Amino acid sequence: MTPHNKEEIIKNYITAYNSFDLEGMCSQLHAEIEFIYINKGETNLTLNGIDAFKVQAEQTAAMFKARKQEIISIVYGDNHVEVDIHYTGTLAVEFPNGLKVGDDIELKGKSVFQFYDGLILKLVDMS
Repeated sequence: MTPHNKEEIIKNYITAYNSFDLEGMCSQLHAEIEFIYINKGETNLTLNGIDAFKVQAEQTAAMFKARKQEIISIVYGDNHVEVDIHYTGTLAVEFPNGLKVGDDIELKGKSVFQFYDGLILKLVDMS
């Protein structure tokens, strides 16, 4: 796969994510996707397989009225692609930390993508 192909897959995934298009997101993922979420250096979530990913993606989508990932930069490694992300969202539910419905959040993070057979095989999100 060329860097251009990988970037196109990543952009398709993010476009679907921003549109709450679960099927569009999953169409970019390998059936054996491994998803890891790391917050402040601590692994908070690990999922294996497309079915587990779909369940989590549906639950997460329900938490937001709007959300947007914007690519800030892309760095190509030997077997991965690192993407710096600017994330904004408007909450649809209350969060345990005191955030309320309608509150806006803004984060900077990084996503690391690995590919197999033209699909995302591993996705690590860090914030």
